[in-house]
Amino acid sequence: MTAHPALVEEIRSASRTMVRELGFMRATLAATDYSPSAVHTLLEIEARVALTAAQLVQLLDLDKSSVSRMVARLIKAGELLESAGTDGRVKRLQLTKQGRRTVAAIHAYSQTQVKTALDYLNPSQQQAVAQGLSAYAHALTARRTGEGQTPHTSVEISAGYRPGVVGRVTEMHAAFYARNSGFGQFFESMVASGVAEFVGRLDQPCNNLWVATVNDRIVGSIAIDGQDLGNNQAHLRWFILDDGCRGGGVGRQLLREAVEFCDRFGFEAIELSTFKGLDAARRLYESAGFVLTQEEQGSQWGRVVTEQQFTRRRPDALSEGASHHMTL
Repeated sequence: MTAHPALVEEIRSASRTMVRELGFMRATLAATDYSPSAVHTLLEIEARVALTAAQLVQLLDLDKSSVSRMVARLIKAGELLESAGTDGRVKRLQLTKQGRRTVAAIHAYSQTQVKTALDYLNPSQQQAVAQGLSAYAHALTARRTGEGQTPHTSVEISAGYRPGVVGRVTEMHAAFYARNSGFGQFFESMVASGVAEFVGRLDQPCNNLWVATVNDRIVGSIAIDGQDLGNNQAHLRWFILDDGCRGGGVGRQLLREAVEFCDRFGFEAIELSTFKGLDAARRLYESAGFVLTQEEQGSQWGRVVTEQQFTRRRPDALSEGASHHMTL
């Protein structure tokens, strides 16, 4: 996917601001007498207990001679200790007592920098910053190393109502479909009212809602409404992911939870409505056993699109037939 030029420039501008505000334009970093590369060296060695010079070359993406000179200065300053490895040839670098004190001071200084900045953001913004920076940092690394682009972020799936779910599910829908499909106020209002009405019925055993969270921030949702279609058919609704979680398997986890719930409850079929052009979502639906059962022009989302209805029948269900529904 190609990023919009305006987005690229916004990220570049923010990156320059961060470099200045965090002190990377200065000769020394984090209230020490050491260069940014030396500070990073101390932090990486502390995180891994011990490293070789060759490993530092890879981690810091610096040339061998620069790393050798920097390590020599840190050893001379009393921050690092060099010892022979198991084979006697490879030298292992570890922090001295002085080095551990220096690293502790670096952590304290940097934590204060971050905490002070985060105080200007609300909790939702704080979580968004953490998630976004983690994903972006991983993508930068992937660009250089060729590794996969999905960050190894811990995602939790939980069921039921949680504070903020109505607003967050609405926000994710409104932002994604405004950007990708041109939907506007009508669509956002429909989502908000629909989710608000539905969560009032979560006490019914045939209804359920699952959310995916990262650091307690909602990044995905899916719901099963077992009441509005009748005929022992479930309605799959509000299946959405935050952009930062797409492609990482979170959607598949959410869909699996919803399908397994329906099979356990005994619904003969699950139905969902979407529209033509959402190819990645369609592949996911079809991998879970959904088939396209209806396609026609419609405007239920506030503008004319080619609406599609997908149905999945429980493997052991004998009844046939389908009823029209909406995903929202």
